[in-house]
Formats: sequence, structure tokens, C-alpha cells
Amino acid sequence: MSRRLPRPSEILPLIGRPDRSRTHLQRRLNRCASVWDVRAMAKKRTPTAVFDYTDGAAMSESSLDRSRDAFARVEFTPRVLRDVSEVDMSVSMLGGVNALPFAFAPTGFTRMMHHAGEPAVAAAAERFGIAYSLSTLGTTSIEALAAASPGTRRWFQLYVSRERDRAEDLMHRAKASGYDALILTVDTAVGGIRRREIRNGLTIPPQLTLKAMADMALYPRWWFNVLTTEPLEFASLTSSGGTVGDLLTRVFDPGVTATDIAWIREHWTGPLIVKGVQSVADARIVRDLGVDAIVVSNHGGRQIDRGNVPIEILPSVVTAVGSDIEVYVDGGITSGTDIVAALALGARGTFVGRAYLYGLMAGGYDGVVRVVEILEKEIRTTMQLLGVTSVAELEPGMVRLRP
Repeated sequence: MSRRLPRPSEILPLIGRPDRSRTHLQRRLNRCASVWDVRAMAKKRTPTAVFDYTDGAAMSESSLDRSRDAFARVEFTPRVLRDVSEVDMSVSMLGGVNALPFAFAPTGFTRMMHHAGEPAVAAAAERFGIAYSLSTLGTTSIEALAAASPGTRRWFQLYVSRERDRAEDLMHRAKASGYDALILTVDTAVGGIRRREIRNGLTIPPQLTLKAMADMALYPRWWFNVLTTEPLEFASLTSSGGTVGDLLTRVFDPGVTATDIAWIREHWTGPLIVKGVQSVADARIVRDLGVDAIVVSNHGGRQIDRGNVPIEILPSVVTAVGSDIEVYVDGGITSGTDIVAALALGARGTFVGRAYLYGLMAGGYDGVVRVVEILEKEIRTTMQLLGVTSVAELEPGMVRLRP
């Protein structure tokens, strides 16, 4: 075969051109193929202490590691020769339709990850038609978030403080601001021991120590945003200082019991979710208290070390409570495949926390959007390859956890 020099007209079409409709940040995010890719980008753009606050877990971090390992042991049984041209990924959660089978979990101190904070996350939730949960440890007030995201379906997560009147005030404010569900977190009798925070010297709020000032040279954009926007502080708490674990132990009430559900019902008349259930026995107790939903959760591994793995106990919990209440699950979810597995094992829906925080650290609102795009595509593709066209068709026979 004879050879020749290529003509310019033949080479030019092969040269990639950047999509000018997207910013440089959006183009970088678009090259992220997984949540783990977004995590890697977040790590490069965020101070170590801040990244570790999000990425870390309690003590040996085994609770988090084993949660992720359990999802890695998922094995599907696909069905073929089925029409999967159209897929409905929506689920009903507390009487409302979630366009995707997950909600954004409550996370604390969100503006530390990125100065855009909770409003950016809520805006992404509204864009995709999913619920967003604001934490008691949030850095945007109940009212400010409602004003910034009036179209977002908003839930409020409650920690019960030693001063009960403060908790009552938060519930009343959430109701007045249009939050349609309350999430009571029950796995924080005291704060977990998070060794990364201790080693990094992370305090709330971050202090300008010599180490922190040296860090400025590596992450000037992050520090500039922190120092030139509103002070980084809790919106619903006046107490600060020390690690988050120290704060939880100092401020929150370790005496909360099942009898306090009646007290909460006096001040909250809407749907009530109890988050942090880690055993079948407690699931039955919570069901009998008349709540609307439970979240099988180990707090992302951030509280007790070597705790139960939520996805492993999920089927037993679903069987134990029956159809009396809705059952959700979180902990260790890093892909749409994880979400599909949880749904097939009986969860009504799932909660995602760390994954969207990686997106927030990587690129603010655009980073959160990219994480949801990744999860949405993975959920859709997994469902199609399983041969199902709706979440309702997912069932336990399609999935198992390899021993």
C-alpha cells in the first residue's frame, strides 16, 4: 500500500475542541466517570483536614470500610429479552414523588467543604427532583435555606440538645418554613471518636494555626472563599470549639429514649423519620412508636466503630417491620449500582451523603450536579441490564451478597 501525507482537511476533524458552552471546571467534572473520580478531584482542591472531616469515620474506620465492602460483594442475576426502552427511576417517599430513588442526607458544617454550602446542594436537589435534608449542624439557617430554595422538597434533621426548648424551637421554625418531614437522628448519644480530626487538629470553626496558615499556600482559593464570605459557623447552634465529636458530646442529650417520641409529636405533626436504626429489635420498637419511616444507618461509620453493616441487616429489618413503615438505608453508597442493590433488597429509598459532599468540594453546585448525573446514569443502566423498567420490579431474587 502506498503512503501519502494527510491533508489538513483530514486532520482537523480529528482534533478535539473544548466545549465552549461549559466552563473549565465543568469540563473537568465531566471527565469524572465515577463518584471515586469526583472524590479524587475533591481531595486535590480541599485542605487535608477538611477533606478528612468528610472522608473519615470513627476510630479504625472499619464500620465504613465494611459497609463499602458489603456493596462490593453484591451479585446480580440479570433477566434478558425484555423491553427496557423506557425506565422509571422514581419512588414514593413519605407521600411525595422522588424522581430518583435517593434523597440527600443531612450533613454537618457543609459550608466548610465549599463556601456555597447547603443552598448549592439544595439547588441541585431541586434540579433533579429529589429531597434535601438540612442538618441541625448545618451552616445555613432553616429560614435562609427555604428562601434560597423555595422549590426544593426540604426535610429537617433534628439532634435533641440538652436544652429541650431549643429543639422545640427548631421544630416550629422548620414547620413554619415549609419543611415537610422531620428526621430524628438517634445514633448520637455521644460523639464518635474520629481520629483523623484529632490528628489534623481540626476544630469547629477552623483555627488559623501555623499549620493552617501553611496550608493556605496549597489551597489559597479555599481559604480566600472562607475568609471573604459569611463567617463559618453553625446556623442553629451557638456552641462551638473542639472537634465535632467533642461538640456532640457536650451539646446533645444522651438521655433521649423511645418515650421522647411522644414529646416530639407534640411539636411536630408532619411525617417523622427515625435515622440510625442498627438492629431488628430497635426497628420493631421504632415501628411500634408510630413513626412514618426508619433509616437503617450506622451514620456513615462515623459513630460506633465495628458497627453493623446497614445493607447486610436491611432484609431482616424489612421483614420484621413489614409494610407498616417505610424503610430507607444509607452507609457506604458510592454508586448507582449500590442504590439498585439496596432497593432490590427491600429499601423504599436510599440516602446519599458523602458522595454529594465530594461533589461539593470538587466544584460547588456543578460538582453536586455531576455526582447526581453519575448516579442517575448508573441506576438507569443497571436497571436496564437487570431487565426491569421500574423500581417496583426490583426484588430480592435479583441480588445477593456473596459470602
